[in-house]
Amino acid sequence: MVKIVFLTPDGSGDTRVEIVAKPGESLMQAAVRNSVPGITGECGGSCTCATCHVQVDPGWFEKVGPPPDFEDEMLIIANDRTETSRLSCQLEVTAELDGLVVRVPAEQGW
Repeated sequence: MVKIVFLTPDGSGDTRVEIVAKPGESLMQAAVRNSVPGITGECGGSCTCATCHVQVDPGWFEKVGPPPDFEDEMLIIANDRTETSRLSCQLEVTAELDGLVVRVPAEQGW
């Protein structure tokens, strides 16, 4: 099992939500299964919305890598996009991501 840390906005800062994810599932699937606030995954992981947008902690971004072109195009509609933004539906959980830290933007959008 792989520990993932989500920093979720709560109006006065961030709340740290730690979950356990299964290798092979997407980060979005793990977040939805664990009811992480702000991650809804409306399209079910087909990369056709931005309701699973996360901002990868800069210290982890090299390991996760930049989005491929098709994901980058979808990130255009993401609220609060940053240089380390990714769609969590496109991030496969692996043992190498144990301890990964991502921030959930205050608003998600289509």
